[in-house]
Amino acid sequence: MTEKIRIGCGAGFSGDRIEPALILCEKGNLDYLVLECLAERTIALAQKRKQQDPTAGYDVLLERRMEGLLPLLIQHQTRLITNMGAANPLAGAAKIIEIAKRQGLKIKVAVVLGDDVFDRISGEELSMEGNKALNSYGNLVSANAYLGVDAILPALQTDATIILTGRVADPSLFLAPMIHEFGWNPMDFDLMGKGTVLGHLLECAGQITGGYFADPVTKPIPDMHILGHPLVEINQYGSGVISKITGTGGAITVQTAKEQLLYEVIDPGNYFTPDVVADFRSIRLEELQTNLIQVTGGTGKEKPETLKVSVGYEAGYIGEGEISYAGAHALQRAKLAGEIVEKRIAGRFDEFRVDYIGLSSLHGMSLSQDCQPYEIRLRIAGKTEDRSLAHLVGEEVEALYTNGPAGGGGARKYIHEVIGVVSILMDRKLIKSTVQILES
Repeated sequence: MTEKIRIGCGAGFSGDRIEPALILCEKGNLDYLVLECLAERTIALAQKRKQQDPTAGYDVLLERRMEGLLPLLIQHQTRLITNMGAANPLAGAAKIIEIAKRQGLKIKVAVVLGDDVFDRISGEELSMEGNKALNSYGNLVSANAYLGVDAILPALQTDATIILTGRVADPSLFLAPMIHEFGWNPMDFDLMGKGTVLGHLLECAGQITGGYFADPVTKPIPDMHILGHPLVEINQYGSGVISKITGTGGAITVQTAKEQLLYEVIDPGNYFTPDVVADFRSIRLEELQTNLIQVTGGTGKEKPETLKVSVGYEAGYIGEGEISYAGAHALQRAKLAGEIVEKRIAGRFDEFRVDYIGLSSLHGMSLSQDCQPYEIRLRIAGKTEDRSLAHLVGEEVEALYTNGPAGGGGARKYIHEVIGVVSILMDRKLIKSTVQILES
């Protein structure tokens, strides 16, 4: 039985930097590299791309990541597990094979399928948000279940270098290789809980090395321009030591680990995943030395009978316009500009808002007359089902150039489609996963 394995996390979301994964693969002495690249809305957006082009729908950075990683994976005998397949894992795998052939490399990709359950929803299901029927949200575009380790393990039992998935629960990407290498019983929920803890700590990559933690005044983090991503060395009992590559920026401390541990966690005693209901309350974090944290503890209870399914739907369009005012009475002129546009068109939109960026755009602070900023950026946005109407917002803002008030500059206008996401629960027995192998 394997005694220890090393897993690195080279990406924490779709748009993450590319070089940390290359550094981990080259210098981390890894058994596995994980790239976690799916957020709630990412796969619905990928599904829209797939509808326009059947060969698209995988992660937009897949090609760039693989061009650099493939030679390193083979050279260092590291296996890659990633959900960059998004809405079209088979097309993503075909692209990886194409890149490998171009580079003269022999490689196998195991493709995990089965998360797409769009043909199994009726629209009558009630969402977890608001308890509304799905068909009341608008035109549905995607429905993807969060698969767990039971979908990944058959792929690991092949000799594929790359395991490419669609929607999979983030911690499961890390837990699966632990089960595979240590021979853990997936029904041992104590071990499943411990492994899920480690997966949850690593899944957001640069967050645990200080990225999301950093505040230059109260929580300074060094060399963030070369922020390193984390790796964990795990033993067969479910304890792990988290570190980063020497020479990279950032910091791994008890504080950064605690913040990541509680990230997106509502109830630390009941953290639901497809593999286990994890309990974080017995976790112990100990700083062994600089940038070296030992993680012990954690447990779990029986896995849920249902799986979460994210459902994407068309939620209309947002039109935006921005313009700046500077100098004397900048705020007053910006307020007047906002009032002009609001009086002209606000009533035609389902939702409409006026923001003063840098002053009230995030927390909605009141616009005190005592506040006299030298410059202000006005942003106006309107949401509507009508794409042509959405264009009107930017047009009206741009018209402020000559129709006043005085001194507006730097006008910009945008329009984009909104993809909404709601969740339902589905009986896990209705969801079947499969694995296909592609090779160069």
